[in-house]
Amino acid sequence: MFRSGGGRRLVKQRHQLFVSVLVLADAAVVTLACYLAWILRLYISSDMQALTTSRAIREPLAFLVVPAVLYAMWGFRLYTPRRDRSIWSEIGQIFRAVVGATAAIVVLLWVIGSNLINQNPGVTIINLGSIGLDASRLQLGLLFILLVTLVSAERTSLRSFLRSLRRRGRNLRHACIVGVGRLGQITCHTLDRNSWTGISVAYFVGHREKTSRTECLKRPVLGGINDLEKALEEREVDAVYLALPSSRAGEIPRLIKQLERFAVDVRIVPDINPRHMPQNMLVSELDGMPILSVRESPLYGVGGVSKRVLDIAGALAALIVFAPALALIALLVRLSGPGPVIFRQRRVSLGGETFNIYKFRTMAHIDDEEPARWTRRNDPRVTRIGRWLRQTSLDELPQLLNVLRGDMSLVGPRPERPELIEQFREDWRGYMLRQHVKAGMTGWAQVNGLRGDTSLKKRIQYDLFYVRHWSIGFDIRILFLTLSRGFVHRNAH
Repeated sequence: MFRSGGGRRLVKQRHQLFVSVLVLADAAVVTLACYLAWILRLYISSDMQALTTSRAIREPLAFLVVPAVLYAMWGFRLYTPRRDRSIWSEIGQIFRAVVGATAAIVVLLWVIGSNLINQNPGVTIINLGSIGLDASRLQLGLLFILLVTLVSAERTSLRSFLRSLRRRGRNLRHACIVGVGRLGQITCHTLDRNSWTGISVAYFVGHREKTSRTECLKRPVLGGINDLEKALEEREVDAVYLALPSSRAGEIPRLIKQLERFAVDVRIVPDINPRHMPQNMLVSELDGMPILSVRESPLYGVGGVSKRVLDIAGALAALIVFAPALALIALLVRLSGPGPVIFRQRRVSLGGETFNIYKFRTMAHIDDEEPARWTRRNDPRVTRIGRWLRQTSLDELPQLLNVLRGDMSLVGPRPERPELIEQFREDWRGYMLRQHVKAGMTGWAQVNGLRGDTSLKKRIQYDLFYVRHWSIGFDIRILFLTLSRGFVHRNAH
């Protein structure tokens, strides 16, 4: 019989236990981040004598931060575990939650502070004397970085543990797919290919009233849609995927009503080409009418704020780390020949707006108004130091200033000159979708080796994939790939 009693209750109890453990683990990690930020602040400000057990016990910042972060994570549905959510999507949600919680904490400290500003050497202290709380901007900055890093590491470790359980056949959820046609088979292949979800397809039910098929993709077919209730009663599952072809979509409301008799999750797989469906597609409702937002700028709302916070934090950190290299390169460029150290050129970014992009000069002589043309391998215009800068991408470091100004982002499609935009919009369908996001210093095309003398068509395809599937987690992933794969590329010249 179907699992409407003990078995289903056991699954629900285990789910509730898992969420409870998850909340406790997050609380422990957030508390650890609070104390690490406090210790690092004392170390950086050479005030380690204040590091005592009694002072640590009375350090109340954690009592403010823990509930704020946990509430923000709840608001971003991080305690509604979804097996089909990727780790990068989850990290993106963690980043948004930490941004929101940190902003709330800063506002709270500002509003209720009794003594607003005290000066320590190099550190501005917000002192809440009435409750004994002091927190520096340095400490809050360290706390932000530690929260994102440690909570992401905790969730990644948890996923690795669950994945190992699922490889051993434990922690699985069984599913029925309604539909044996192309869409049903794609659904099955997708679930099989992403075995990390722990969702195992138990059987199919045909998308017509009756079917003579008995097997599909080595799974049994338990009749047609008229036999769905009987199949669920005989073989219990946790979820039903409605993967009907568009010609049978009219059956979906009736099937959903039928499935109300069963304690199963119901998911609809629309019969739409997945290439035209963005990963972060929004579903809204207007007066009872569902609306799927297939194409709109991904930078509205929290997404845009999160990306801007990541840009500012990342650009400032990179400028500090690369400051000696920037000074040395500027000197080498100055000694390489006449001309300015910084080369400026008009480029196009978000919404078709133009801006001056900054680069270290790599050519002996070039006019900003010179007609656009690609740099060739062994191009005689490129200086000796310029060739090395291009191969290592170090000529692009001044674009960190563009990022701070808001002209560019750390991650996005590479910016092009206005006259090339006009040419590409005619030659390449969908090219203008790139302007839904800011131009970037690195991008999905670049980390996949598409730089310099490579296929323009492939680069555009990768750029469009990035725009359609943008998330803050995707940006973080690209930044990690940029660092791990290095800056040198054989196609750069």
